[in-house]
Amino acid sequence: MNTVPSRADEGRTRRVWDPLVRVLHWTFVAGVAAAWVTSEEGRALHEPIGYVVAAAVALRLAWGLIGPRYARFAQFVRGPGTTLAYAGAALSGRAPRYVGHNPLGGWMILALLALLAITAATGWGMTTEAFFGDEWLEELHEGAATGLLGLVLLHVAGVVWSSLQHGENLVRAMIDGRKRPPAAGDVDAA
Repeated sequence: MNTVPSRADEGRTRRVWDPLVRVLHWTFVAGVAAAWVTSEEGRALHEPIGYVVAAAVALRLAWGLIGPRYARFAQFVRGPGTTLAYAGAALSGRAPRYVGHNPLGGWMILALLALLAITAATGWGMTTEAFFGDEWLEELHEGAATGLLGLVLLHVAGVVWSSLQHGENLVRAMIDGRKRPPAAGDVDAA
């Protein structure tokens, strides 16, 4: 799959996701995968990976407030009514295409960031003198990590569904930052 847009593609696409959003997204992908692989036998790597992920979460939260249009939470986090209406339309196969993140995707981002933060915070807590060896904190850490894995699977399923539904390669868009411009019926809300 060629992820570098040609000049012809650039005339038919527009930049949606900025480089920092894309780098942070793939940092989360790599960090979660690496943390999962090192969770039992790779403790020497597991903790530094957690710190990288924690820093990435903090940066993404800040970028969600001050970043460019499509990075901002205000652009893609919708209220319950809009989100439920979108979910109903998605279940019936009639969900509109969003140029940025759709309402379910927006809430998924918040849920993923929350579980990443909880997982990182509880992992850090287990290294402190105050909480070292506390079983409840380790169980919370493992529960958050397991929940995170479940959300990741739902996220991937949503990306596949939306890509098929709208004929758009969202993985490629998260690599090169480009998507089709809005057409009739698409949503490009600020």
